[in-house]
Amino acid sequence: MLNVKTPEEVIEIIETLLPNFECKSELVDLINACGRVLHFNISSDENVPDFNRSTVDGYAVRASDTFGCSESMPAILNVVDEVMMGESANVAITPGNCAIVSTGGALPETADAVVMVEHSEDYGDGMVGMQKPVAPGNNVVFKGDDVTVGKLVLEAGKILTPHDIGILAALGHDKVAVRVKPVIGVISTGDELVPVSTKPTAGQVRDINTAMLLAVANELGAEALDFGIIKDDEKAICNAVLTAVEKCDICLISGGSSAGARDMTARVIESEGELLLHGIAMKPGKPTILGIVNGKAVFGLPGHPVAAYMVTELFVRPLLEKLTKSHVVRRSTDAQLSEAISSNHGRAEYIAVTLDDNDSKNIANPIRGKSGLISSLSGVDGYICVPRDCEGLSKGDVVKVVYF
Repeated sequence: MLNVKTPEEVIEIIETLLPNFECKSELVDLINACGRVLHFNISSDENVPDFNRSTVDGYAVRASDTFGCSESMPAILNVVDEVMMGESANVAITPGNCAIVSTGGALPETADAVVMVEHSEDYGDGMVGMQKPVAPGNNVVFKGDDVTVGKLVLEAGKILTPHDIGILAALGHDKVAVRVKPVIGVISTGDELVPVSTKPTAGQVRDINTAMLLAVANELGAEALDFGIIKDDEKAICNAVLTAVEKCDICLISGGSSAGARDMTARVIESEGELLLHGIAMKPGKPTILGIVNGKAVFGLPGHPVAAYMVTELFVRPLLEKLTKSHVVRRSTDAQLSEAISSNHGRAEYIAVTLDDNDSKNIANPIRGKSGLISSLSGVDGYICVPRDCEGLSKGDVVKVVYF
């Protein structure tokens, strides 16, 4: 008999009862830091950019010299310099003068705007007609516009994106301190399982979950270890778990979690550690197990791939975020249901959906599929949760879609 917890109670167990992970740091090359968790705050010790520069090809001017000009009445200015890329200007711009600049080039002293070359006419004698006025700051990035000295640029715990890598490069960081990856070990159990490369015979199935869970672990920024397929033998499973918790921070056991004669995972955890829960009031994923062995979190996941994936998304992901002290914002959107969903009989039900855009409204299309059918997750955008105390949802109801 399963003694189930609600999803909310499971999150509380993860936050309060599971051991913390000592966040150690390692220095990695900047080009390898994307997707890693930043260990320290990054503040700028310089201005970016550190000089005023043009954002277009054109002429650096004093904006006041162009006021009121037009194609029929251009402002005639004298070209006194051409600023070469990678060099500073040689002269200051005085009234009635201008300088040629390229995109990204430095602005001469006292110039405060740039007229695009398309809005000018070169008379060929060192004189140029400006045909469109500019205001101070037009087509210019000023010193420190991007980042100023002392500004907190990136906070510790942030998962670094390509944009962050660009910021770090702009600040001169060729290496960055990131948190050491937690290690997730995956054990698949079942006499019916065969390796992916093997052609199953009657009664056999390929081991989908190992490949999928290892991929999820990598996607979540962890190091993934494969401990192979273990037959339905309690001693063999116990030995595999003990080996895994020596090398890993989290152990995922696929299969063997349902209540019954072959419910070996729970017995192994109880014999070697502490069983925290056996069963979650959710669909799919009710027979999930969670415990602690040798100070490490051990999950017993359902053998059905969709159920295993949902449990990993909902509960293993938050545990990883706790271990790495990373800051993650769940992306979600509101959408209208394309069809009614019936009552879920006392369990929180998580349903995968695809999203369509109809007259600027998001439409959520529930994916109907059994928890053993992995193809039901192909092409989905996210999931919705039907609360356990809800008697069902109607077509057109607005729901929150959490992106995978």
